Amino acid sequence: MEKKEQRFAVTIKEGNSLKESGLIQVIVDRKTGVNYLWVKSGYCGGLTPLLDAQGKPIVTKLDE
Repeated sequence: MEKKEQRFAVTIKEGNSLKESGLIQVIVDRKTGVNYLWVKSGYCGGLTPLLDAQGKPIVTKLDE
């Protein structure tokens, strides 16, 4: 069976969901290069794109 390529990659992971500070991850979309911040604490979580100083999404250059 052919292995399906995963679209998202976790590039940074700090903490865990059991600590008071929660789990913090930076996730990169491998198709667009856009970076997202994922924060989870207990039963709550949130996802948002990471922005630069001008308010534009941070994009990681992808290897073709």
